[in-house]
Amino acid sequence: MKLYRFAFALSLISVAILTAGCSSSKPTESTPAQPAAAAQPQTKEPVLYTGQQAFNRMMGLALKWAPDAQPARLESVPTKETNGQDGKSAIWRGYFGSPSRRTVKTIVCSGSREAGAPPFGVSPEGAEVAYNAESASLAFSSFLLKIDTDKAAAIAQQHGGDVILKKDPQQGITYYLLKEPKQNVPFWYVIYGTSATNRKGIGVINATTGDFVSAK
Repeated sequence: MKLYRFAFALSLISVAILTAGCSSSKPTESTPAQPAAAAQPQTKEPVLYTGQQAFNRMMGLALKWAPDAQPARLESVPTKETNGQDGKSAIWRGYFGSPSRRTVKTIVCSGSREAGAPPFGVSPEGAEVAYNAESASLAFSSFLLKIDTDKAAAIAQQHGGDVILKKDPQQGITYYLLKEPKQNVPFWYVIYGTSATNRKGIGVINATTGDFVSAK
């Protein structure tokens, strides 16, 4: 409470005390105390992250795990807390490879309040798996991620996504970040659906330049 509000509240209390002291001294019947209203439980809202916000948080933990850690994949996890149309998700999962440790680590960034969701915050998930030639081929430099998912979603909307949402305004959108081998840069896959197999369409956007690549 700010100081002036506190002083005003205090003055009101003082006036009430003085008024009570100047009133008649005749005893009055006490009024039975009324039971206090039960406090309503407050439901905590989920914390929603764009892909780059979640990526930066996971990258920090990955570098503590291994200084040479490189991202190999990032994906949003569908929940009932958001449809993903604004480029945000309550849960993101990332995969990071370390040549020196010869393993790949999964890291989750969760702001979800759903039962059964990963722990709130950034944490490792599952056991590490072997780092091999395939893992190395998927890795990309973190500085190449320059376009966030809110921007990628807007670009996908301009190339057919708006038609999908007109048909179903509540259509869920998920996001995948993967390296494109020929260009050696990461691409955002804006998926109108819960997965690449269960989809109404996919918009592919260069995550370094923001260029629209294709629609599927």
